[in-house]
Amino acid sequence: MSDSPAPQPVPATVRWAGGLVAFEGAVAVVVAVVLVIRGLLGHDQDAANPYGTAAWFVILGGAVLAAGLALLWGRRWGRAIAVVAQLLLLPVVWALLTDSHQPVLGVTFAVVVVPALVCLFSAPTSRWMAQEYGGRAPGEQ
Repeated sequence: MSDSPAPQPVPATVRWAGGLVAFEGAVAVVVAVVLVIRGLLGHDQDAANPYGTAAWFVILGGAVLAAGLALLWGRRWGRAIAVVAQLLLLPVVWALLTDSHQPVLGVTFAVVVVPALVCLFSAPTSRWMAQEYGGRAPGEQ
């Protein structure tokens, strides 16, 4: 008989974050596909290498997609990648809202990034993450 407590079910905050992060990763992979198609059709050959850009989008977007799916499936390892991705996207949101003068795109990004961060750092998510190591979440007694 084990003294460890019964595992907690995956909180809704983790699933919501997983869905948002998986969506971000899927969008990045779709952008990569579009870049490859445009490259094959001869567009944008003078500005930048569409294949190199597509490769970056596939690598990074694929990792973000995998992290989102991991969270949806209740795997804790996805949280680290998801948090880093959201923190890296915050300055992008800020730049779109201010210096780039693209508020619609900035708000669109913010509507995904900010709720994902809130879910990733919420109390139920922290308790769920702490459970793996038998520890307590910050603030628990």
